[in-house]
This record gives sequence, structure tokens and C-alpha cells, in this order.
Amino acid sequence: MITKYYLYKLSRLSLVIFFVMSISFSFVKAQETIAITLEKVLEIVGADNLTIKTYQEQQELAMAELSKAKEWWIPDLYAGAKSHHLSGASLNSNGKYFLDVSKDNLWLGLGLDLNWDMQEGLYGVSAKKMSNHANAYLTEAKKNQILLKGVNAYYDLVKAQLNLKSYQKLVSQANIIVDQVQIQVDAGLRYESEVLLAKSNTNHLTIEVLKAKNDFNLASSELLQLLNINLTTILVVADEQLLPLEFDKNINSELDLNNDRPELISLKYQLEALKIKKKTYGKGLLLPTLNLNANTSYFGSFNDVVDPVDAIAYPNPDQLYPTNVLNGSLMWKVPLGSFVYNGNNKKYNSLIKLKEIETEQELVKISQEITIATFRINNGIQQIEIAKQSLDMSLEGLNQSIARQNLGTAKPFEVFQAQQFFLQSQIDYLDAVADYNKAQFALKIARGERI
Repeated sequence: MITKYYLYKLSRLSLVIFFVMSISFSFVKAQETIAITLEKVLEIVGADNLTIKTYQEQQELAMAELSKAKEWWIPDLYAGAKSHHLSGASLNSNGKYFLDVSKDNLWLGLGLDLNWDMQEGLYGVSAKKMSNHANAYLTEAKKNQILLKGVNAYYDLVKAQLNLKSYQKLVSQANIIVDQVQIQVDAGLRYESEVLLAKSNTNHLTIEVLKAKNDFNLASSELLQLLNINLTTILVVADEQLLPLEFDKNINSELDLNNDRPELISLKYQLEALKIKKKTYGKGLLLPTLNLNANTSYFGSFNDVVDPVDAIAYPNPDQLYPTNVLNGSLMWKVPLGSFVYNGNNKKYNSLIKLKEIETEQELVKISQEITIATFRINNGIQQIEIAKQSLDMSLEGLNQSIARQNLGTAKPFEVFQAQQFFLQSQIDYLDAVADYNKAQFALKIARGERI
């Protein structure tokens, strides 16, 4: 009997060593473990998340397009040389033809080209400014949503890590109970069925540890992806206490029409941009287009003087004379089609109406988000209170069951049942606190507050 007992102990010890080495190997393979906090998550997500970087770069593009639009009033300067060669026939200004003509002209000078489309310049730039503001707030809105995802992923990791530690602790307790029951069975104080049940419970908890380990790795990977960190890294939570947050005790689900949600502000600027763009085809038709070209130069003919060395034609400075040119126009375009069919105005009226409908839909969505977050918070307060009571009672019951087991006055299955009650109570409590904290952040985002 003693030999059998020690063989059993050796086999169980080998199983435990293999299990521990398997878990240890997974950590070694990860190469690096990083301790993370919620503050660090928000900091990294805001700075390094690829989705946020994409929207920030789109914002930079919008600013570049606005800068380009502002260039409309600045003229172009040009300088250089132009040559003109004509051979054959030429029509003179009085209507006479000259045959066997050979003419070479050279232009050397500096000029300015100005084209002011006041219709597009004034209204187009204003519309670009509104669009630029809209893109800025849209970027902020996307950033808030990514930050909220980071918060949710962080609390999922906290739950997974605490659940894993709980299962690991219960496995240790179950192993001790198996040892105690085995000694009592070997001494003839208990039935062999009881030690079999104890071993079965240990195996069950070991499987739960593996499942919890998998959940932990998945939660870590999801957070790593949001943080844009190498996926071979393992994240662990630095603060292992999960406590309910308190941001605002005056919780209500009423929608503030002056909500500072960046989505709403972005839509307002988009709507304003459309209204300004519409003016291009209304009042903008009264605005002219100004064209101006001015240049000063030396202009004239040149003689072919062939250099005997490199055969290059040189202009004769004595044949060039100073000249100044000024061309200008102030034109009004009258698109008759717009007066007949009014297509552009109809188009922008529809676009404005669609944007107003989109704004109303966003208000409904925000109101729903506030209502849901408020419900989750109020409901979470009750869940936390009940779950905390259940957790305290189940922990006390488990401790008493283990104490009786040590004295040999409790059945093993009573301890196993107490362990299950404790595990479920702890999971309920962690779920309640995590969801409550997530709802606190969701409400802040829904109200347009910064996190």
C-alpha cells in the first residue's frame, strides 16, 4: 500500500511539473512581458494606434488642401527666354503677303500671370475651411471610439488575468485536498471513490486553468493590436485590484442638445460647408473672373552669326529693344443652363437635406448611447453590491469547508462545491465591476467628454 501511494505521489508530481513547465514555456516563448496600466493604455492608444494615425494623416491632407485653396489670389511669375522662327510666307498687318520670309525673334524678360476666379476663390476657400474643421472633429471622434475600445480591452485583460490566478489557486487547494483524502483512504478512514472524485475535480480545475490561460492570451493579443505592439509580447496588468470607478454620481439619461460630441460638431461644419458651396451657384454667379497678364522684356530679331569653333548662333544685342505688355479682362460667366434647370441648386438642396437627416440620426444614436450607458451604470451598482455580498459569503464558506476538511469532518465534495460557488461568485463580481467601469467611460464618450 505504501509503495502504491508513493508511486501515485510520483506520478502526480510529474503531472504538476509538466503542467507548470508548459505554462512557463509559453511565457518564455513570448520573449517579453510588459506590465500595463489603464493610464498607459490610454496614452499609447492615443499616440500609436494605426487607425488614429490614419485619421490624423487625413486631417493633415485636409489642411494641405485648404492651404492649396488659399493660393487662388496669388499670381504666377515667369521669367526666361523664348525664340520664334518663321520661314516662307507671312501676312502683314495691312493684309499684304510677303514671300520668301526668314524671321527670327527673341524674347528675354519677366512676366506675371494673374487669374482670379472670385466665385471659386471666395466661396471655395470658405467651404474648405468648414470641411477642414469637420475633418478635425471627425478625427477626434474616431480617436474617442478607439480609446473606448482600449478601455474595454484593458478590463477584459484584467478579468482574464484575475480569473486565471483564481483557478491556479484552486488547483493548488485541490491538490492538497487530494493528498489529504489519499492518506485517509490509505488509512482506511475513507472510501476510494472519494479520492477518485477529488482527483477528478483537480483535473477539471486544471482544464479550467488552461481555458483561462487561453482567454488571457486572447485578451492580451487584442489589447496588443490596439496598442500597435509586437504580438509576440505578453501584456499583464500591473494593478491586480479591480475596483469600481466613480466619475459622476449625478447620472441621468437626458440628451443635452448642446452635446459636445465631436461627431455632431463635425456634421455641423459639413452642413455649413455645403451651404457655402451652394452660394457658389447663387450669389457666386454675380462675381466675375479677372485675368491679367503683364510682362516686360527685350524683344527683337537676331542675326545668324556662326562661330567657327562650335557653330552656335548668337543673338545680336543691337537688334533687341525694350517692350512692355499688359493684357487684362474682367468677365462674367452666365450659365444659362443653371437659370433654365437650376440643377446645381437642386443638387445642393438635396445634399443639405441629407446632411440634416444624418445629423438627426446622430442625435438619436447619441441619445441611445447615453440611455444604455446610464442603464448599465445604475444596473451595475446593484450587481456589484449583490455580487460583493455573494463573494464574501462564498469565500467564508470555502474557508470553513477547507478547515473542516483539514479536521476530517467534511466530505471532499462539499469543498469542491464550495470552490465552485466561490469561483462563480468571483466571476460575477469581476464581470459586474468591469462592465460598470466600461459603462462609466462609455457615458463620458457619449456626453462628449474627454477621457
